[in-house]
Amino acid sequence: MSLDRFRLDGKTALITGGNRGIGLAIAQLFAEAGANLMLTSRSHTPGLTALLEANPDTAAWVQGDVTDPAMPEALVQATLERFGRLDVLVNNAGVAANGNFHEFDDEQLAYIMETNLIAPFRIARAAIKPMLAQGSGAVVNIGSISGLVANKPQLQVAYNSSKAAIHTMTTTMAFEYASRGIRVNALAPGYVVSDMTKGGIANEAWSKVWTENTPMARFADPSEMATCALFLASDAASYVTGTTLVADGGYTTH
Repeated sequence: MSLDRFRLDGKTALITGGNRGIGLAIAQLFAEAGANLMLTSRSHTPGLTALLEANPDTAAWVQGDVTDPAMPEALVQATLERFGRLDVLVNNAGVAANGNFHEFDDEQLAYIMETNLIAPFRIARAAIKPMLAQGSGAVVNIGSISGLVANKPQLQVAYNSSKAAIHTMTTTMAFEYASRGIRVNALAPGYVVSDMTKGGIANEAWSKVWTENTPMARFADPSEMATCALFLASDAASYVTGTTLVADGGYTTH
């Protein structure tokens, strides 16, 4: 009976950046858990194609850039038109860039903040409205251990700042909506094998430091983040709100 609380049958989830990596893994697991899916990303991938073909009646995709100010309302409207409700939002889309703080230009800064903070803010703002109308919902914001610590050896003040802001946004949203049936949590992954990290993993010097600073001495598979997201999105976490779940192989323990 308790295991049924991890199911998402009859619920609809909107997932940004659902075409690869953590986002695609979350979408795949949510589909297994019985959810209807509305996915969005800037590009199509073979993995996304396979997911849509395997779930023709319960999965849909909207192409778009989450930084477009018109995108949040359009996404929510498309979700409601297709599935009639919105129960779960996974704010997953994100970008990263490295560089010395004193040389980091405004264009790079704007790109990171628009994608990692402003877009999730706008999308959550749009998604909250139908959740309020139905008196229930769950938001899962994908943060990062980079919002908790200074990574090494790469220099990434802007990225870290954007993820720290996501964690604080999560806590504050959770406080505001706890009494209205909406839970808001964040997931802070450690180093996960994905398109975002493949350059660093291929860099032997970086990869060595990342591995040595992770007590479990390995990188995560995206599926390991998906199970964490499922917990936070499902009724199994019915008394969990305002938290940042860290899944980092022990990276932040020292």
